[in-house]
Amino acid sequence: MASRVLYPGTFDPITNGHLDLIQRASCLFDEVIVAVAYSHGKNPLFDVRTRIKLVKESVSQFENVEVCGFSGLLVNLAKEKQANALLRGLRAVSDFEYEFQLANMNRHLSPKLESLFLTPSEQYSFISSTLVREVASLDGDVSEFVPDLVNRALLEHFSQKNGGELTQLDS
Repeated sequence: MASRVLYPGTFDPITNGHLDLIQRASCLFDEVIVAVAYSHGKNPLFDVRTRIKLVKESVSQFENVEVCGFSGLLVNLAKEKQANALLRGLRAVSDFEYEFQLANMNRHLSPKLESLFLTPSEQYSFISSTLVREVASLDGDVSEFVPDLVNRALLEHFSQKNGGELTQLDS
């Protein structure tokens, strides 16, 4: 049986930290499935089609990585994709409690599905999609935290949102 891991997330946007985990997982598993969540409740910056496109282009160098979109229960997608395991990243202790709860719920719903955790390489341990979006929205340089195509997408998004100009408050 081939080892197949499912790496779910909103990837809004995908960061170099995500890519670090995907690259390392691609060495550990026969197949890696990056599952981009629709995440209606999170009000994502990019729609799901854009996020899937950005992820696909960002992982194109990995021959054993597939990208798909999903909504609904993760355990159902894992069953559909015949995944043996779920991959989750842990940046800090604060991530652990939530991920621990998810892992236990997923184990309850699908006892044969294992949850595995990887920590990002040190240079990516502080990067999150939320921070990247916030810095980019304030015209900060996020180019070292995301792939080039994602940086361009962020620049375009916030340029359009600001009417092509930065706005400055009067003192």
